[in-house]
Amino acid sequence: MSVSEELRNNGVVKNVGAAPQEELATGERSTRNRVARSILDHGPSTVADLAGRLGLTQAAVRRHLDALVADDVVEAREKRVYGARTRGRPAKVFALTDCGRDAFDQSYDKLAADALRWIAAREGGDEAVVAFARARMAAQAEAYRKAVEAAAPEKRTEALAKALSVDGYAATARSAPVGEQLCQHHCPVAHVAEQFPQLCEAETEIFSQLLGTHVQRLATIAHGDGVCTTFIPRAAPKTTDNASASTAGRNPA
Repeated sequence: MSVSEELRNNGVVKNVGAAPQEELATGERSTRNRVARSILDHGPSTVADLAGRLGLTQAAVRRHLDALVADDVVEAREKRVYGARTRGRPAKVFALTDCGRDAFDQSYDKLAADALRWIAAREGGDEAVVAFARARMAAQAEAYRKAVEAAAPEKRTEALAKALSVDGYAATARSAPVGEQLCQHHCPVAHVAEQFPQLCEAETEIFSQLLGTHVQRLATIAHGDGVCTTFIPRAAPKTTDNASASTAGRNPA
């Protein structure tokens, strides 16, 4: 059984009465799944990152990564650098492939894409898709709004990240020069959003409304990036309800 098949089965392996060699193999598979899950939850990661989070040696992490790469669950990439580059070669990070994401997310992507195409054809083209995307996000955002409004102003991005994580986005908030970054390490609708970027644009608009400021989408999983990254400037003026981010849902690069 391949690693991706094991992930689709939620990594559950029965080993009642297993021989020692089988127990060892089961432990290897379980650890491999933990490595893949850590990349899903935290985004593209270095060997050192994974070793620290999982309590493994770097040699053990490299061994598991080699197996995951061979099964097309993860791939090696050059670490993305924001701002001025430092000297030396950029660090190598490991990110989930489409196959790896699919193993965790058994969604109805084709059905959703077909439905959106039908809406576009029958109900008014791109404008109908935009209307659907905004209505979907407005309904989904009610829980996010409660979380954000209950938080102190300086904690609102973090509160939004936690609320997004409940919905499966594995989101985190971190400090950035002159602001913060909201990072979504997983996107349950990434394959559909690749065909319909209006979903990303509506999401970015909602972030702007919830946080009361103009925001900028820097990268998206749907565009091929390892993480959906949204920049929230510090102490920026509030926007109107219809304001959206520059290059919403698209990587300006």
